[in-house]
Amino acid sequence: MITVESHRLGMQQGSLVLFSDFQDGGEMWDGEGPRALRKPVRFAEGFRSAPMVHVSLSMWDLDCNHNGRMDVAAEKVTPEGFEIVFKTWGDTRVARVRADWIALGGVSHEDDWEIL
Repeated sequence: MITVESHRLGMQQGSLVLFSDFQDGGEMWDGEGPRALRKPVRFAEGFRSAPMVHVSLSMWDLDCNHNGRMDVAAEKVTPEGFEIVFKTWGDTRVARVRADWIALGGVSHEDDWEIL
């Protein structure tokens, strides 16, 4: 559980096309075995500490003649951003993927002050 140490909760969201490999014969479309792609996301405004981040697929286009395998996650979460990680394996052929994300966490305000 993340405990927000402020009464101010910040929320940000976004959508990102991770790849479109069928157009140029990229690794996710032509490759086999374990494959991974990492895309950095930078928040428009920073949080007080690492926020809670949820990532989901909003578009997944794959070859219907192969098994569909995927794993999507948020990794390396900091107050400034995170990485979306997409993984597949085996003979899965993924043409393109879009991921949506939402981040929730405490934010600072100009009226905040700290006792040192």
